[in-house]
Amino acid sequence: MADDRTLVVGRISGIYGVHGLVKIFSETDPMEAILGYTPWLLGDKAEVRTAVEGRRHGKGLVARIVGCEDREQAAVLVGQNISVSRDQLPPPGEDEFYWADLEGLAVETLEGVPLGKVHHLFATAGNDVLAVRGDRERLIPFIWGDVVTEVDLEKKLMRVAWDPDF
Repeated sequence: MADDRTLVVGRISGIYGVHGLVKIFSETDPMEAILGYTPWLLGDKAEVRTAVEGRRHGKGLVARIVGCEDREQAAVLVGQNISVSRDQLPPPGEDEFYWADLEGLAVETLEGVPLGKVHHLFATAGNDVLAVRGDRERLIPFIWGDVVTEVDLEKKLMRVAWDPDF
């Protein structure tokens, strides 16, 4: 069955030069991977666009998008999210997960105490963190094997070694 979800993988953060290139902030790892996904879906209307070339520039990327030939056309795109179909992404490795696949999973302790559902995740310097919303919001570090002990995408369930009172 095809996965028709779209995932934000970056955004157009600025314009570069006078010939229609745009600056790209990439959420992919490595950052250049965003250039390999085609087509891109830009903005809220998911306008289908293709990046024909791109390269690293400073702390980000610059890219040329089909139909974007000058600075004015590039300026219209600034601030738009870049999304791709979930099917375009490679399958994660063993014990690896896309954040989007974890969002919405039910979370329970090893003893079966329900804590809520994964609302979102965010990165910190030390590790990723799950924002789990249930009777209240809990911030649980995503430390595979120590805190997060099981992820069952089919059952939409995550088990954690976590004190429900914390």
